Amino acid sequence: MILGVDGGGSSCRAALVADGLRHEVTLGPANVSTDFDRAVATIREAILALAAKAGVGAGKVHAAAAHLGLAGVTGPVIAGRVAAALPLTDAVVTDDRPTTVAGALGSGKGSVAAIGTGSFLGRQADGGFRGIGGWGFEIGDQASGAWLGRRCLEEVMLSLDGIGAATALTQAILARFGDDPAAIVAHSMAARPADFAGLAPDILAAAGAGDPLGSRLMTEGAGYILKGLAALGWTQGEPLCLTGGLGPAYAAWIGQPVVPAQGSALDGALALATRRAGGRP
Repeated sequence: MILGVDGGGSSCRAALVADGLRHEVTLGPANVSTDFDRAVATIREAILALAAKAGVGAGKVHAAAAHLGLAGVTGPVIAGRVAAALPLTDAVVTDDRPTTVAGALGSGKGSVAAIGTGSFLGRQADGGFRGIGGWGFEIGDQASGAWLGRRCLEEVMLSLDGIGAATALTQAILARFGDDPAAIVAHSMAARPADFAGLAPDILAAAGAGDPLGSRLMTEGAGYILKGLAALGWTQGEPLCLTGGLGPAYAAWIGQPVVPAQGSALDGALALATRRAGGRP
């Protein structure tokens, strides 16, 4: 019996493979840094729901080989807290980077740039995993939707100060805020990462139309991805997968061939649990 969990800030997906059948449930948020108690309660609820779906006792699910890839796991201390708070007896708890990479690449060698509201890069090789980034919007998440949105607003303000050039993109963003710089400042002070990321579609469209600012921002983001891949040891010809809501949009900007993702982070969690269990179902 194999259990996999993909816990994120918006939803928690869990799957149980029992007697050759896969059962899945999707519940609410499970970010252990932003709301530890709620995340643990959600995972417990998912375990019970899977047991009911599979028609087995909860105790059997508790003994399953499990891998939990959870948003908000920033190190071994919080991973240990999660493990101690759950009834699972054969579980590994990590952040969601290894599961995302394992899901995208299967068991093969390669690298993944996961670019959505946030971002991280990871490489899988010789049975090991290494990840970089994923440090959050305040000090990281380069190339992400939130990063693009914040950078765009920064450039809008620079254009108003006469330091940066006005473009069709800066004018469109300014118009969105009623041509009022104070409204942009107020928005930026209250905005969450997802709010900044809401500007990403405009930036992508502008870049595609040749807008100088849109193109420059995408080039900056692509540059970060390429530097990160180099730091991971990725070399040309090795599989590269761009995932997340914005990942595929960078394909035209990084100048490297990419491969489609084989599966999801939930698939990756199941795969990692299966590998650790020696391949037993």
